[in-house]
Amino acid sequence: MLIALFTDFGWEGPYVGQVHAVLAAAAPGVPVVDLMHDAPPCAPRPAACLLAAVVEPLPPEAVVVGVVDPGVGHPDRPPVVLEADGRWYVGPGNGLFSLVARQARSARWHAVTWRPERLSSSFHGRDLFAPVAARIAREGHPGDWVQAQSPADPGARWPQDLWEVIYADRFGNLVTGVRARALAPARRLRVAGVAVAHAETFSAVPEGEAFWYVNSMGLVEIACNRASARERLGAGPGTPVAPA
Repeated sequence: MLIALFTDFGWEGPYVGQVHAVLAAAAPGVPVVDLMHDAPPCAPRPAACLLAAVVEPLPPEAVVVGVVDPGVGHPDRPPVVLEADGRWYVGPGNGLFSLVARQARSARWHAVTWRPERLSSSFHGRDLFAPVAARIAREGHPGDWVQAQSPADPGARWPQDLWEVIYADRFGNLVTGVRARALAPARRLRVAGVAVAHAETFSAVPEGEAFWYVNSMGLVEIACNRASARERLGAGPGTPVAPA
């Protein structure tokens, strides 16, 4: 059993550390893995594409705390637990787990009914989601802290693929919300007015040339060999992409 964290908190400030502190106290000895803390900020839909891709290597029965939650505390955004293919996902019911549920062979939703004595209005990741995740990690289930139900899922109608840049890494590579199976290798891809062809590896194109490839998460990614695609193309998160 392990707990994995996926948030838009960033590494600056106290937020990630405080979540770790709660998990260490409530589930001592359970490993905690930081999947990423620079998920698309305040953007559940592109974050959902990334989450569905990055959880693939996690072992069965892993507990994922997912927090990309611009509506924290709003009554229309209930806290949920998703059980999907043996893994548990704890976080806001704002669509963040929708693609995980859709891709799973089996998925069950639960509403989180438990509330702590101290629940801040702005930090449910620390006060609510982390304790629920810790209980699942300790006991293998959330017990009477949840109630089985089918939530009104805001992401139920989202397309499986999001045709835009959803993340730019430190190298300037542009990750899209498009799964590899949605784009044939022979197709060119248009981004920021530029048509780029497919290549298997960086070394397959001349230095500085833009291309698209299938990244290690199974998503279509736009890059430049030894250069920043973000700078060369003037593109970034939110930039539309389309088959050329």
